[in-house]
Amino acid sequence: MSAPLFLVEALPTGDALTLDGPEGHHAATVQRLRVGEELLLADGRGGTAAAVVTAVGRGSLEVTITSRGYADAPVPRLVTVQGIAKGDRGELAVQAMTEVGVDEIVPWAASRSVTQWRGDRGVRAREKWVATAREAAKQARRPWLPVVAGAPDESTATVARRIAGAAAGFVLHEEAEERLTTAELPSTGEIVLVIGPEGGIAPGELTAFAEAGGRPVRLGPAVLRTSTAGVAALSVLAARLGRW
Repeated sequence: MSAPLFLVEALPTGDALTLDGPEGHHAATVQRLRVGEELLLADGRGGTAAAVVTAVGRGSLEVTITSRGYADAPVPRLVTVQGIAKGDRGELAVQAMTEVGVDEIVPWAASRSVTQWRGDRGVRAREKWVATAREAAKQARRPWLPVVAGAPDESTATVARRIAGAAAGFVLHEEAEERLTTAELPSTGEIVLVIGPEGGIAPGELTAFAEAGGRPVRLGPAVLRTSTAGVAALSVLAARLGRW
């Protein structure tokens, strides 16, 4: 099993570090790491450090850095626009998309979204997405944390502008004729991928995205749930772009 990864605000400049706070508690109390065991530290911005545990405290670890590394941000950048879903489906989508390598997730207030993020409720919901992405990135040992956009969500007009400025924009749609498996992909810039909510993408939204340069694409004959469509599409892109 690979060494567990823990996120820190900044990697140490010296050879020793006290890992405390929530990450230290998780390492010492939940995962019960012991002296001599190895772990990884990451700042979520590409920087990493391998370390070994030298002492265990109450909710903290003392570690010694054994090596350092840096991973460049992958290109092209993969951005998913996720229609807000009811219940925990949105969080399931965020978790899975993070694990397969999404670089940014944009919560989209689609017209057919059953759940609407308004006021404090929306702020809390977005914070859950941020926390979910963080934990999924740790699980996947990712050196880069995905960005969760929105304040707390984004409108259709904002999404259309994002598509217009991207190197490529794709809209998952069950009636599309073009397949994502054969669509032309850019080698740099951003690829924006739009995933509708449970009720699908409204005709007016589809028109707005098409006018901005978004191309409707499909994955196959099956109609996927909003919580699985994004991860399936990202898997296709990851394979085609050589990330996998």
